[in-house]
Amino acid sequence: MMSILERLGWITGGEAPRVGTMSAAETETVRQIVARLDQLEPERARFVAAFGYVLSRVASADMRITGEETRVMERLLVDEAGLPEEQAVIVVQMAKHQNLLFGGTENLLVTRELGRVATHEQKVALLECLFAVSAADQSITAAEDTVIRQISDELRLERRDFIEARRKYNAYRAVLRDREPRGPA
Repeated sequence: MMSILERLGWITGGEAPRVGTMSAAETETVRQIVARLDQLEPERARFVAAFGYVLSRVASADMRITGEETRVMERLLVDEAGLPEEQAVIVVQMAKHQNLLFGGTENLLVTRELGRVATHEQKVALLECLFAVSAADQSITAAEDTVIRQISDELRLERRDFIEARRKYNAYRAVLRDREPRGPA
């Protein structure tokens, strides 16, 4: 099974990514998470940190991060990024904390840096992870859907890419589930 970081092109065959480093857009958020991941190569740690941060961004869109969302973020980092569980827990906890403290100022910087280095396919794969996190508690709120759309825009994805990724999660969208069936008038 191909990991999410492999699908995102950030690692190949277990190696650290070979893409350019984050420069001006490297934020304090990413650096703090990277500092806790000293066992990883620096470039890979920055990407894992940014990945975790963007996941926490959508999880906190409705002003709360549920236990289910936290567990999905950790699982994605273990299963898809190949991190040991203890590192995944650190990444998620640090990302959640940093998002709470600096979310308003860091969100755009971190997401745009990911968008700068990712291919179209990698960005779409990231969208699917974002929907998986938001659906973890069996409901994608309008706020979560809006933040994912914003992230999609920041990644410079086409609207059709967003719609296709979201379509797979329509059953979890609160706005669709909460509608009353309309009968004949």
